[in-house]
Amino acid sequence: MTKTIRWGIVSAGKISHDFVNAVNSYPHKGDQQIIAVAARDKERATDFARLHNIPKVFDSYLDLAKSNDIDVAYIGALNPDHYNLAKLFLEHGKHVLCEKPLCLNLKQAQSLISFAEEKKLFLMEAVWSRFSPVYLAFEKEIQSGKLGDLKHVEVNFGVPIINVDRLRKKELGGSAILDIGIYTLQFAQFVFKDEPVKVTAVGNLNEDGVDIVQTVVLEYKDDRRAVLNVDARVKLWNNATVVGTKGRITIEEPFHFPDTFINAEGNIVKIPLHTSNIDYNFQNSAGLVFQSLEVSRCIRAGLLESPQMSHRESITLAKLEDTIRKQLGVHFEVDDQEFP
Repeated sequence: MTKTIRWGIVSAGKISHDFVNAVNSYPHKGDQQIIAVAARDKERATDFARLHNIPKVFDSYLDLAKSNDIDVAYIGALNPDHYNLAKLFLEHGKHVLCEKPLCLNLKQAQSLISFAEEKKLFLMEAVWSRFSPVYLAFEKEIQSGKLGDLKHVEVNFGVPIINVDRLRKKELGGSAILDIGIYTLQFAQFVFKDEPVKVTAVGNLNEDGVDIVQTVVLEYKDDRRAVLNVDARVKLWNNATVVGTKGRITIEEPFHFPDTFINAEGNIVKIPLHTSNIDYNFQNSAGLVFQSLEVSRCIRAGLLESPQMSHRESITLAKLEDTIRKQLGVHFEVDDQEFP
């Protein structure tokens, strides 16, 4: 492994833009560098590289995967491409950070994780929330015992994206639970740690059979419960509250990567993010840099997974997503396929 961790960016879409911008503009990113970008549209990749000062451009994902110029790939492609692209880069000896959801279903996720472990390469689902400074401070509050025994979690995530193709079209892996709902699921798991003993989901589908709104109740042992509201039609008050026998903590909007929370004493705690000269597409995207720092740390340490976003966590999320989709009647073609 070279001293500098060299990144290759897979696809030149909005989330890839934000990831690259977050890394490049962070003053403490350490010894990591974004070396190359690949997209199916060479012109788009070239424009992307020019904007972000990326030295190498590829018009083929395969060529980037074969390249000796990179150590790790960031996959920001659409959901249906995650499994095949991640496997492609792993096949060619590259570590992988893949946007959430890791795959479209549990079978794909299990297959991909097994393949990465077999290849002895690092693989992580890009659940960037787990590396938020606010989440880390919030977890210390919980561990201090200030909340007592944790009993209830409530999370809301609603944004009006019902007409966005990546969400509304089944062939693009559209699904509110996979797009924004995953943030609510990971928050509940971040708090309660173990798998729910019961999952109940109600919701609505669009004309393409894609879930657009749902309320999910996760029941855990010891009478603990999470209530999750997900809506692609309207904007909700996108915060999260954790209640224990001694008190509560509220993660302010946007809970999925916040800069503010209300601690157990009722005080407002702010942890600002760094700034950039280039605009972001999504709120608080500057925080995407923290997962790149974790990937770099893990690779240098010879780890195949991150303790903060482990393979087991990705498997649990995939199980929950499958269960919720099944209860709502959302079916993908890949659900009928088997993966090695």
